[in-house]
Amino acid sequence: MRPPSACPCRGGIPWQGILLAVSLLTFWNPHPTAPLSIEPVPFDVAEGKDVLLLVHNVSENTVGYFWYRGEITNQNLLIVSYSNLTHSAIQGPAFSSRETIYPNGSLLFVNVTKGDTGFYTLQTTTPNFQIETATGEFRVHEKLPKPNITINNSQPMEGEDSLALTCEPEINYASYLWKINNQMIPDGDKLKLSNNNRTLILFNVTRNDTGPYECETQNPVSASRSDPLTLNISYGPDAPIINPPDSHFHSGTNLNLSCHADSNPPAQYSWFFNGSPLESTQELSILNLSTNNSGSYVCVAHNSVTNLNRTTTKNITVSEPLIPPHLTASNTTVAEGDSVQLTCVPNDTEISIQWLFNNKTLQLTDTMQLSLNDSILTINSVKKTDEGEYHCQVSNRMFSQKSNAITLTVIAGPGGDNNINQPLSPGAIAGIVIGVLAGVGLIAGLGYFLFFRKTGGSGPL
Repeated sequence: MRPPSACPCRGGIPWQGILLAVSLLTFWNPHPTAPLSIEPVPFDVAEGKDVLLLVHNVSENTVGYFWYRGEITNQNLLIVSYSNLTHSAIQGPAFSSRETIYPNGSLLFVNVTKGDTGFYTLQTTTPNFQIETATGEFRVHEKLPKPNITINNSQPMEGEDSLALTCEPEINYASYLWKINNQMIPDGDKLKLSNNNRTLILFNVTRNDTGPYECETQNPVSASRSDPLTLNISYGPDAPIINPPDSHFHSGTNLNLSCHADSNPPAQYSWFFNGSPLESTQELSILNLSTNNSGSYVCVAHNSVTNLNRTTTKNITVSEPLIPPHLTASNTTVAEGDSVQLTCVPNDTEISIQWLFNNKTLQLTDTMQLSLNDSILTINSVKKTDEGEYHCQVSNRMFSQKSNAITLTVIAGPGGDNNINQPLSPGAIAGIVIGVLAGVGLIAGLGYFLFFRKTGGSGPL
């Protein structure tokens, strides 16, 4: 509760006369050791709040206080005066009915306005007409309104335009702060703060400068932040992407292609097939594919604001089911050392041919040779290890078919390992017998010679 103030009074002591007399005698009396001073409580005050001009170091014998608006003691600027003799207050020309003076000289302002900002001067007097003055100051700050952001270009284009964002309104004694994505914005190569930080300049904007942006105003008694502002930056289109990534389809299925390009505003799409226009839609559907649908599909993305076009091409191949190939052989029973030729006859085009041996991928040896299109397998100087089951297999991107089987049988040739099991001819048998008999005779003759030598050459009588 505030201490009671003295009641305003228009009778009694003529204060203007006393003030004039006191002003003439001021130099006669020395000042107190501690000078008169004024402390604003608080110095910075919000509009609509109260502030007290608290007086310090008042002389004990002070009998009167005079408060003036400003830094001079002009009677037209007198707010209120107070007499300790009559305990009464008198209102001056500058009184606004919101001021209250206390017996100790302090002055209270209630419900202050921005117009109350400034300097105030107190003049005191003593019975011996000693006058002392002191000046104090306080500032009234408005409760900051919610700011808003204005922009000099509502639809800038990427890489071409620069932007100026301004925080409104302009407020005295306020400071301005900028944030993007809730992060403080400092000066940099691509942006600049100007106009007491009230304006943010973005150079050569890109899609990454979209925001959101916020500006905040601050003064000593309050702060207020704007709503977020997201920039509408026109860009693109980027190179479109066509989905699905598959490029090979089999006949009878459906083709569903979707095109997307990063763009602001959203891109407009159109399709071309082998140079001929199709639909102006983002998605393209073709039912019951045939080989006639194989070819080049082009998606064109267009931005109506940047007036740019970007294209992407996708080559589609539609394949028919494959017919099993037919495998033939120059001979299915081959002697070791001879040659044999296997021929794969496909019924389709644009296929690849693989060879299988005993249902596994054939590993070519140095005696095997394939034709340029892999359709003919030649085995030179056949070996027993080449004996087995052969297939050829044709494939395209979608299908694979295996041929009939050819079983290759390898028999031993002249000088082969299998000769040890063949029966001997009569001539060979006779030669072997004669050789054996000759050997026996030789051995017998040698034995007789050795015996004769041992006995000294005398034979039996």
